[in-house]
Amino acid sequence: MTGETPVEVLIADDQALVRSAFAALVDAVPGMRVVGTAANGLEAVDLAAKLHPDVVLMDVRMPQMDGIAATRQIAAARDGGPRVLILTTFDLDEYVFSALRAGAGGFLLKDTPPDDLVTAIRVIASGEALLAPTVTRRLIEEFARRPEPTSVPHQSLDGVTEREREVLVLIGRGLSNGEIAAHLHVAAATVKTHVSRLLMKLCARDRAQLVIAAYESGLLGDAP
Repeated sequence: MTGETPVEVLIADDQALVRSAFAALVDAVPGMRVVGTAANGLEAVDLAAKLHPDVVLMDVRMPQMDGIAATRQIAAARDGGPRVLILTTFDLDEYVFSALRAGAGGFLLKDTPPDDLVTAIRVIASGEALLAPTVTRRLIEEFARRPEPTSVPHQSLDGVTEREREVLVLIGRGLSNGEIAAHLHVAAATVKTHVSRLLMKLCARDRAQLVIAAYESGLLGDAP
C-alpha cells in the first residue's frame, strides 16, 4: 500500500470553510492528498493545468467562472485532463445536466456522508462515472417533463443492438453494472462488455455521458 501513488485532489469552492472541510477530509484518508484549492472556476482551470490532479471536486455556483464552464475547459484538455466530480447543494440543480454534458465524471450532493465522498473520489479517479441515485432519479423526472428536447440533436443509436439498448436504458435509470446483471439475468462480465461497446459506439467518454445519450435518444421518455 505504501508504494501506491496517492490520488491527488483539487478542491474548487467559493466558500473558504467548505474548502477547508473537504481538504481536511481528503488529507486524512490514506492514499489521497489535496494538491490545491481554488475559490472560483478560473482558478480551478488554471490549477488543474498546472498541478495535474487526478480528481477535481467542483462546486457549481462560483464567481468569475462557474463550475460548469470550468468543467468544460478542464474536460476539453488534450491530455485527457483530470476527472471532475461535481458537488452541489441541490438535489436537482438545472446546472447538473449541463455539468454532465460539459464532461463531468459524476455528481454528488454536498451533504453526502464523508465515507461516500471518499468512495466517490476513488471511483472517479479510476475512470468510472458516479451518479448519486437520488439525483439521477430527479434528473430523469425533469427530463421527462420537458416538452421540447435539448438543443442538441438526439443521439443516434445506429449500430446499437437491442440488448445494448436495454443496458443503456438501465444505465440511464442509474443502475450499477451489478444491478443491471441481476435485472437482465446475465453475468457482470457480460454487462461490462456491453457498456464498453456502448462507450465506443456512442463516442462517450464515460458512464455519465451514456446517461445523457439515454436521455437524448428518447429511450427514457416513458421511464417511470
